[in-house]
This record gives sequence, structure tokens and C-alpha cells, in this order.
Amino acid sequence: MVGLPTEVEDSLEKNALANAVRHGGRSDVGAVVSKVLGEFPEMRAKAQEVARGAKETVARVNSMKEHEQVSLLRAKYPDYDAQKEQEGRVGLPPLPGAERGKASFRLPPEPSGYMHIGHAMSFTINYEYRVKYDGHLWLRFEDTNPRKVTKAYYESFKHGISWLGIKWDEEKNVSEDTEEIYEYGGRLISDGRAYACSCPAEKVKRLRFEGVECEHRQRSVEENSAIWDGMLARKYGEGEMVIRLRGDMKSLDHSLRDPNLFRVIDHPHPVTGTRYVVWPTYDLANAVEDELCGITHVLRSSEFHTDLQQLLRDALGFRRPTVIQFSRYNFKGTPVAKRLLRPLVEKGLVEGWDDPRMPTVEGVRRRGIIPETLRQFTLQVGYTKSEHEFDWSLLFAVNRKLLDPVSRRVYFVPDPVAVSVVGAPARSVRIAFHPTAELGERNIETGDEFCLPKSDLGAMKEGDVFRMMELYNVRLLRGGTKPELEFAGDDLNRETRKVQWVTNRNRRVKVLTPGVLFNDAGEFNSESLLVTEGLAEEASSTIEEGEIVQFPRFGFCRLDSPGTLILAHK
Repeated sequence: MVGLPTEVEDSLEKNALANAVRHGGRSDVGAVVSKVLGEFPEMRAKAQEVARGAKETVARVNSMKEHEQVSLLRAKYPDYDAQKEQEGRVGLPPLPGAERGKASFRLPPEPSGYMHIGHAMSFTINYEYRVKYDGHLWLRFEDTNPRKVTKAYYESFKHGISWLGIKWDEEKNVSEDTEEIYEYGGRLISDGRAYACSCPAEKVKRLRFEGVECEHRQRSVEENSAIWDGMLARKYGEGEMVIRLRGDMKSLDHSLRDPNLFRVIDHPHPVTGTRYVVWPTYDLANAVEDELCGITHVLRSSEFHTDLQQLLRDALGFRRPTVIQFSRYNFKGTPVAKRLLRPLVEKGLVEGWDDPRMPTVEGVRRRGIIPETLRQFTLQVGYTKSEHEFDWSLLFAVNRKLLDPVSRRVYFVPDPVAVSVVGAPARSVRIAFHPTAELGERNIETGDEFCLPKSDLGAMKEGDVFRMMELYNVRLLRGGTKPELEFAGDDLNRETRKVQWVTNRNRRVKVLTPGVLFNDAGEFNSESLLVTEGLAEEASSTIEEGEIVQFPRFGFCRLDSPGTLILAHK
């Protein structure tokens, strides 16, 4: 933008981003020009130049994805009141109809798999609203399919939610309310709103597609009630009989074409054992439970059948909660779908569900992502209905910002090369574990023998001077497989390359570097886990399991087990 001062160019970008964030990802040239001229009234004499600059900037901003606009605005202009600009679209806008002290929310996991990062972000939104409105929060396990649920999955969600710092007020398993759900199912039958059907599954599927009613729809209330009693008395096996809602077989929404409400599943349940064989479908159980729990606001991802659940609420005379749906939280190269992740576990391509490459809460925790990172990232990106895929680097940026002030620095030399430094003075150096925070210090005795990173030495030419961090300068006399070095003084030059080092008093460690599980072609990435062998300074023995430290010039690493760390990110 020729002729515009740098501060005006910055204002154009800042206001274009803010305007886009406020208006669903699309910035308006006129609005941006108005804002900039308001900030720089002296530029009114050059309004045409400002307008041209605004047009160019707005075109660039509008070509970005919405979450990229939000991230750039927060990263480059942190003092800008982005929350105000985002109100109603991202972050936490006011909830329609929410009253302080009267709002009720739920975390409704189905314990059919391990808790993943998408659950974590969705649950965070519900919890933050619970805090915002001094409301009530249920942890409610939607466990009405005994073939899918496993006790370990209940525990995964409890541990994951607690790890996030989310506190729920009440807890229940939907399976324990089966009798109450039966009562509502019986009411639908006696009111003529539901009927018993014995059509094979393939026939039901075909008739739904064609929009044609089956012959069983004409059964009388008395006949349907008798069959219902027979189902509860275990007179029917799996697949022999279901209870269906009399919906609308011509509806454009296929979920409303006489959906199933109850089916027979003869399989032990981890909570109720063999007490029940007739189980409600998710949508019916969900509608009933929202009423029983007094839920006022439903906030969830958009793959659920909202219209069907509202239809069921109306049929049962329930009040309607406010329902807000948003797109699922997806991360590039790391899907959360169990159908894609389970084969990786079963084939041994990953260590397990807690593998640091996995999007499970156990996986991201093990990698070194801290709970506050997930909270802050969720509040930054908010929620929208538009589908998008986040890059992991955005999450890592938040994690890095939180870890940097509180993580100890410990020296680590990857791919070490043993060297002797000619003329090296013997020193006893005290080095703080952190440049500003009070995190303690260690004393290191040095002589003339060290180990340095192979990559650093290989990048130098003879005569180059570099600084061994917090120690002194060294000159490379000769490279190759047996490098020769000499002491080059103590003068500190900020432009000099800085290199990590360890003495002969060190500990051998390895660092696992997780990558994305799937490449752009959707295939498993065989290089998604790299291993770096190296040496850490003797003080690394004080790192506690689970602690996250920073290896300068390498990255933030979490001690996973003795001698093994996992790289969170650079």
C-alpha cells in the first residue's frame, strides 16, 4: 500500500479483521475506511488512498477462514477488544432466555468410546455458561445401548472432565431411569402417537426412503399396548419388534419418518446388568431426560436430530429448552471418529487410546497440553455453525504462552557429538532454571569435554564462533567427524549462534515427537511418531513424571516415564 504510514496499514488490517469477526467472516470496505479515518482524522485528505488500501486489505482478510481471522486478530493485536467484536458469534455471547440462577445445562456423553478433544471443548462451553449464569450442571451418561457402553468409558469421561477443572452439580446414568422412560413410551402408545412394528430393518429403510407407511401403522391402540407389554415381558427377541413414532412419512427430514423409539437389545449392561432388554433410542431418552433434569439450554454439536427431539417433547407435553447447535471441533490430520481411530489401536499402529498422537483427552494430556490451554483456546475460537478444521499450531500457540512463564529450562543435546575445547577454563557455573521466574537453579562443573548437537556443528564452517549457552564462546577450528574447538572468550554478542551443551555428567534420554495421524490423502501417516535420542544435563534427574520442561531451542517436553519424554511442541 504505497503512500500509507505503517500505523495506518496496521489499523486497516486490525479493523478489517475485527469487522470480519463481527460479521461471519466477511469484512466491509466502507466500515473499515470509516473506522480508520476515525482513528486518523489527518488521513481524510488522503481518503482515496485509504479506500484503496482498505479494498486490498479486506480482500486478503475475506480470503481467510473465520478461525484464522480470529487467531490473527488475537495474536497480532492482543490489546484490541476482540471479545466485544465477537459477541453473538464466537466466544461466549449472551444466551437467549438465560436467567442468572435459573439456567440448567448438561454434559451428555455416550460412554461408547474415550473422551476426546471435541468433547472437551463442547463441555467447556457448557461449563463456562454454567459459571456465567450461576446455573446448574448435570453430568449425564447417555448409556441406553448396552452393546456399545463399557465401564472404562464412563471413567474416561469422569477423569477427563475433572482434569479440565469442570465441576458438575449432579450426576446420573440414563440407564437407571429406564422405568420412567417406559412410562413415557407407554403414554405415546396409549395416545396413539406410537405403534409396534415387526418389519425387517431393510424394509423399514426402503419404505422410509420412499416415504411410504408400513401396514403396522394401522394397528389399534389396544393391539400396540398388548405388544408393548409383551416386549417388556421378554416375549420378543432382537429384531422381532420395535416401537415407532407416528411421524410424517413425507417429511423432507428423514429422521421424522416414523423413527424407532424402543428396540430389544438382549445384552448385559455395565450398570443395570440383565434387568432390561427393551431399550429407548437416543432421541427419546434425550428428550425425556432433559425434562427430568430441568435442562433450560442445550448446547451441542450439530449432528443430532433437533427437530425429532422437539417433536417428541411436544408429543409428551414437555417444555422446549433453548437449543444451540454448533459445528464439531475438528483438527487437521486427527479425526475424532471412532471408526477411523479404532482400527489404528486394533492393528497396533498406535500404542493405545492414550497414544500422544490420539485426539483423546488422555492422548493430549500425555502429550503436554494443559487444561487451561483447552479452556482458553475454546473461548478464543468460540462456536459457529460453519464447518472448519483447526490447525494444531493454533492450539500449541496458546499452550506455549501458558507454559513459557512456568516451565523450567533444562539442557538437552539431540544426536550428541563428543568434543574437547582447547584452552577451556574450568568453571563452576550457577544457571537459573528460568530467566525470570523463581524456579531454582543448578550448579554445573565444567572442564574441557562436552557433548554438542550434531546439527549445530554440521551447520558451521571452520572459523565460526558460537556461544555455549550461559557459559562462554567457542571457535570451530575443524569440522568433520572429529571436530576441533577452542575457547574464544566471554564477550557476549547477541548475534552469535547459541548452542546447548552437556558435560560428561549427563543422562541418556529419548524424546518422542508426535505428528498428525493421517496425511492429506486420508491415509495413516507412518511417520507420525519420531524418536530423537540424546543427552540431558545431570539436573534432568529432578524432572518429575508428568512435569513439562523446556529444552531450549528444541521444545516443550513432558516426562512420560523414566528416560522418555514427549515433545508437546516447539
